[in-house]
Amino acid sequence: MIENTTEDDLPLVLHLFREAMELQGKNGYKVWQEIDQEGLRNDIKNRLQFKIMRGKDVLCIFSMQHNDPFIWRERDRNDAIYLHRIVVNPAFKGQKQFEKVLNWAKDYVRQKGLRYVRMDTWAENTRIIAYYRSFGFVFIENYKTSDAPELPVQNRNLDVALLELEVKASL
Repeated sequence: MIENTTEDDLPLVLHLFREAMELQGKNGYKVWQEIDQEGLRNDIKNRLQFKIMRGKDVLCIFSMQHNDPFIWRERDRNDAIYLHRIVVNPAFKGQKQFEKVLNWAKDYVRQKGLRYVRMDTWAENTRIIAYYRSFGFVFIENYKTSDAPELPVQNRNLDVALLELEVKASL
């Protein structure tokens, strides 16, 4: 089941972020240097952060935006949703959590009459880019994010790969 996170989930959300950062760092991947707690609180308040639940277990968390002009610039035309900050609970890795997120996102896009699911990731992480491409995402370009205060702290001055999945309307 996928539902919105609540303010009560914030300690767990922060814990999952810290665990993901530690694990990725140990595996030699680039990681966020800090977590924008205010940004996470805003996502929760605006009902833009979600959790995948099985019973009482939180399997994964992710955020969604309706617009992302600071990263997608002229491509941001109100025809997409943008997935961000996907963090899998390490206890549930290998159980296809991203596939669940993507299926939810594609259903959301269809329901809202939109066209794309978009996301960005570290430009130098060819492994994760190939993983997302295996789900049908197309590489658009590499882009260096700005230092704009509107961007979450962890998304400033990064080299990111922009990925896009066109969602076909249901028959």
